[in-house]
Amino acid sequence: MKGIEIAKKLNISTSALRHYEAWGLVPYVERAANGYRIYTKEHEAYFQCIRAMYAGFGMDLIREVMPRIIRGEELDALWLINKAQVNLHAEKETVQRTVDMLDLKELNDLPKYRNKNSFTIGEVAAEANVSASAIRHWENEGLIHPERQQVSGFRIYSSSDIRKVLIIRTVQRVVYSLDTVREVLSELDKHNVAQAKEIALKSLQYIDNALVEQVRGISYLQNLLDIVSKKER
Repeated sequence: MKGIEIAKKLNISTSALRHYEAWGLVPYVERAANGYRIYTKEHEAYFQCIRAMYAGFGMDLIREVMPRIIRGEELDALWLINKAQVNLHAEKETVQRTVDMLDLKELNDLPKYRNKNSFTIGEVAAEANVSASAIRHWENEGLIHPERQQVSGFRIYSSSDIRKVLIIRTVQRVVYSLDTVREVLSELDKHNVAQAKEIALKSLQYIDNALVEQVRGISYLQNLLDIVSKKER
């Protein structure tokens, strides 16, 4: 099978096929006497799987999964896929928590959160599913202003700070720009949640679409595993 035939089916360039080959994402490709690559149905299944998984999982994960399948480490590959889906579910829960907080009538009248009045940076990071370094960066950018203990100087975060961190991370993952984040936070200070909620709902929609794409990619992965299994018999 010629590379151009596979490329046309997948609506990509032959150079993309060669990149996947160079990255070790498909098994070794034999060459004819004239130097042309000889692709098999198995190679085609790998290329189809790569393209189908890209939208839902991204190339970084594909570059971890495919070499494992080539080496016969199918279970390791499947656990990586499972971890990605667990992470997507965690992301949905975090964004949904943001939406729920934005639904509160008074932004400055939050109930006691998890039966606590104050939180450490580690606890806030866990609640918002971000790194502590990201929270420190947002503080340096002037997006959040936690209080500090007088004696130790440790940051003290309130439930309002947690909501603000949730909003920042949700908005930034959709629009990326810190200027837009500042604009959203400014509107929140005026008790206007419309912009923040619109972005959060868009994020939920993106996550739902990613789930659909992941399921689609897994169906192609199953087809690839079936072909590899038949070859090994």
